[in-house]
Amino acid sequence: MTHADDEIGTPHRADAPFPLNSRHLPLPEVRTLPAPPRKLWRIIGPGIVAAGVGLSSGEFILWPYIASQAGLVFLWGAVVGVVTQWFLNMEIERYTLATGETAITGFNRYWRHWGAVLVALTYAANLWPGWATGSATMLSYVFGGEPTVIAVCLLLLIGAILTLAPVVYTALERLLFVKVALIGGFFALAVIFAIKASSWKELPEAATHIGQFPSELGVAVLMGALAYAGAGGGQNLCQSNWIRDKGFGMGHYVPRLVSPVTGKEDAASGSAAGYVFVPEGENLLRWKRWWRFANTEQAVTFGLATVVTIVLSSLLAHSTLFGTPGLSNDVGFVREEGEVLQSQVGGWFGVLFWLIGAFSLFSAATGIVDYTSRLAADVLKSTYLRGSRLPESRLYFWLVWGLVAIGVTILGLGLDQPLVLLVVSACVAGLMMFVYSGLLLYMNRKALPAPLKVRSYRAAALVWAVGLFGVLSVLTVRQQIENLFG
Repeated sequence: MTHADDEIGTPHRADAPFPLNSRHLPLPEVRTLPAPPRKLWRIIGPGIVAAGVGLSSGEFILWPYIASQAGLVFLWGAVVGVVTQWFLNMEIERYTLATGETAITGFNRYWRHWGAVLVALTYAANLWPGWATGSATMLSYVFGGEPTVIAVCLLLLIGAILTLAPVVYTALERLLFVKVALIGGFFALAVIFAIKASSWKELPEAATHIGQFPSELGVAVLMGALAYAGAGGGQNLCQSNWIRDKGFGMGHYVPRLVSPVTGKEDAASGSAAGYVFVPEGENLLRWKRWWRFANTEQAVTFGLATVVTIVLSSLLAHSTLFGTPGLSNDVGFVREEGEVLQSQVGGWFGVLFWLIGAFSLFSAATGIVDYTSRLAADVLKSTYLRGSRLPESRLYFWLVWGLVAIGVTILGLGLDQPLVLLVVSACVAGLMMFVYSGLLLYMNRKALPAPLKVRSYRAAALVWAVGLFGVLSVLTVRQQIENLFG
């Protein structure tokens, strides 16, 4: 069964409602757009998943590091970065709400290999298991032990969570709901016990210094922080998959990704590339309700939650380490912050800080393995293996364990973040977002009917994203070349 049984009707070929390109993929079927549920709180979740995966090293290391070195004058950049990503996420959601297809499938309608290119870039950025090793390092601060061994155990646990849960999205959503709740609770304690009044007094600098870059930290680092506040890279694209599994819009008709071990495959998957509706009458009224809800859900659960977390983590770092010379710019920075919290607040608070950080990075690593494997499985099944009887869930299973195996192998060989891989990771995310920002603008103008297509200030936001990530890509590549050959 699909997400619900109502209003499926008799599907037929779509020849008129949507001007979709059928050169590489078949046209979708026409069905009625399902009505949003009356109790909309029941389908809140994809924004929380996006925030939960995105709240990781940037929020616990990069932004606090900037605040500790340059004060709070650059926090305006976090708001700009998150707002830019909100617009990107909504254009990714727009296409999936309207067609039931992922944005990557939509790109493949124009060139068959766009998905393969974007997935390859996602893998290039995520092969090194940095989030799992960061989590393991923080656990070693509390419990001792060898971080490499702990990281291997965490990677195996991630593989088990993602491939043994009956419905993958549901397991991920629950894990990240817990993460967001724990982070919220921790920062509530931080406001009471750790963040000083002097830091609160300096917070208005974030609003009064808009456009100012603390250049002593390097333009590329600051541009990266601005662009990747929240999510970034392939994670934004996976918003399509997450809202589809939650049953948003025409994703209501698409089977959810389940475990091939414990889950039950949906027999109603069919051969349609997607599902569209005639944009008139009741369908159009329902579309407006879906669009309004999706925007609100993403703004509150992704946008607001991310900005608040970045601000509070920066205030905490500012209260403890502002002006301290010689701070680490990697996960070691978190050790120094935790030690200061232990001395200023109490041993318990420093330990809690490390445990929350470890769980945050672990759950982020889980989300990263999920979205990397999910994007690859979707591309393989929708484009290259359409005629195969191999289910997408089976592809996902092997891709998850393949990524885990690569991570374990890297750790087992004792490789310490190979330089070439770091250079690739630093460059590909910005390049990837530059590419798909432009593709989204083209697709959501060309592939959707007039009442649904992107226009006005939202189209302008996509143009801004193309420019921002284009500049970021050039700056990052130039900096890495200077590092290699300077």
